[in-house]
Amino acid sequence: MKLTGADIVIECLREQNVDTIFGFPGGAVLNIYDSLYKKGEGIRHILTSHEQGAAHAADGYARATGKPGVCIATSGPGATNLVTGIATAYMDSIPLVAITGQVPSTLIGRDSFQEVDITGITEPITKHNFLVKDVNRLAETMRMAFEIATTGRPGPVLVDICKDVTADETEFIPFDGRKRLNLDIKDLYTEKDLDEAAYAIQNAKKPVILAGGGTIIAGITDLVLELSEKMMIPVSTTLMGTSAIPSSYPLYTGLLGMHGTRVSNKAVSECDLLINIGARFSDRVISDMKRFAPYAKIMHIDADPAEINKNISVHYPLTGNTDKIMKGIIERLKKVERSEWAEQVLKWKDEYRLVIPDNGQLKPSYIIKKFSEMVPDAYVTTEVGQNQIWAAQYFDYKFPRQYISSGGLGTMGYGTGAAIGIQLAKPGRKVINFAGDGSFRMNCNELATAVYYKLPIVIALLNNGTLGMVRQWQTMFYGGRHSQSTLDRGPDFVKLAEAYGAIGIRVTKKEEVVPAIEKALSQDSVPVVIDFIIDIDERVLPIVPPGKGIDQLIYT
Repeated sequence: MKLTGADIVIECLREQNVDTIFGFPGGAVLNIYDSLYKKGEGIRHILTSHEQGAAHAADGYARATGKPGVCIATSGPGATNLVTGIATAYMDSIPLVAITGQVPSTLIGRDSFQEVDITGITEPITKHNFLVKDVNRLAETMRMAFEIATTGRPGPVLVDICKDVTADETEFIPFDGRKRLNLDIKDLYTEKDLDEAAYAIQNAKKPVILAGGGTIIAGITDLVLELSEKMMIPVSTTLMGTSAIPSSYPLYTGLLGMHGTRVSNKAVSECDLLINIGARFSDRVISDMKRFAPYAKIMHIDADPAEINKNISVHYPLTGNTDKIMKGIIERLKKVERSEWAEQVLKWKDEYRLVIPDNGQLKPSYIIKKFSEMVPDAYVTTEVGQNQIWAAQYFDYKFPRQYISSGGLGTMGYGTGAAIGIQLAKPGRKVINFAGDGSFRMNCNELATAVYYKLPIVIALLNNGTLGMVRQWQTMFYGGRHSQSTLDRGPDFVKLAEAYGAIGIRVTKKEEVVPAIEKALSQDSVPVVIDFIIDIDERVLPIVPPGKGIDQLIYT
């Protein structure tokens, strides 16, 4: 049957079982939106306030479900407004398909109205991208885009479609189910490698596991726990690995690195074998490379060979299907009944437990812990800065994908858009966005989206009237010179919420916290902004000073 390019886009989305897309229309994608109107049954379109919000919402949808998120924007500024969201997904290995419109193929390169080279712009921040100038290539390209985004190490793919292509017709052949590309993860390890890895683990005196975001993406968190339980190995996580291990798991020691717990950083600093599973050894984890795990052999299990030896030299590299690698190692190990090392780490965990003095002030730790107690199965998203670390530290996580945050790019303005995507993906669950007032200013326009679609997301605004992490660094490392970090200006966030049709609540005292949360959680079709007024000099602790090792924490 003959279809227009616009109809082919819709058919290809349906073939991929896409049920939700996020976007904002414009001239170059009008044909696609017209086809969506006429033939888009079963595909829900969410009209966001800004294209960046669409990208973040698609990202949040993908992180919560494991399925690819889809966003759409017009050419020129519409496409460039997606760039930050695409980069966010790229840094955190999130499957995303971004569809953009382009000027007609005959006008490319003529500085036409709303023309930008979006494939050139996004080349460094996509797994792959395409410019489609021939309708006969459109269906194949769309199918490859989804295959690339979801196969192997996931990531974003952009499909830029010329406007004339969306109007042209061609014969459409339904999807035959075949893969177009050979992108499956390649196993680069041998049976001997598994033998050596198992021997190293079996004979280590002080092993530690580091679980990264890759354990969640690959769905192997249960195997990480199995390895830890069988061999009595303490487990720490990266920020992206938060929620991979239940907070209540006895051998879980918390975050590692710049804002790591004292017990995690001490254990890694003294361990003789560090087993990295699905983490990329970012600078926020290793800090001073010379002081990182100085006594340890390093084992790195990862799907992507490009990560091996990139930041840290590895003694036991294992790349390929991480599920098969983990199972191959575990089956070779003999169970450990008792571990003096694990007992020592548990003593440190108790000794170094982070205790916040109760001075009667409204504290972020108290707020987040109350949310954790009152809605333990909520999905948590964050903005970036102090709120992001507090949420990782103080909420008790129970299942993978429960904590959703921009880890690699550190995108302020991420949380509200992501919360919208998560709430649409998980309509029966509560979604809490722990936000700072600085970040929330960057995306508060998406409250209009949440209100219109009756999404009961809760924005827990930890409002300290400043760019909190910037101010903390200026206080600690820049002689207290608070250059351009104080937000001594509007808006009134309660009035802002009400202006959008949401519910706004202000909390200034501890005794107001629980009633405010109760009111927020009672809503089933209205977003709520709770403006928690906290002290301007609240700090994230522990912290590793710049240039120092992870064993040189400041924790008071």
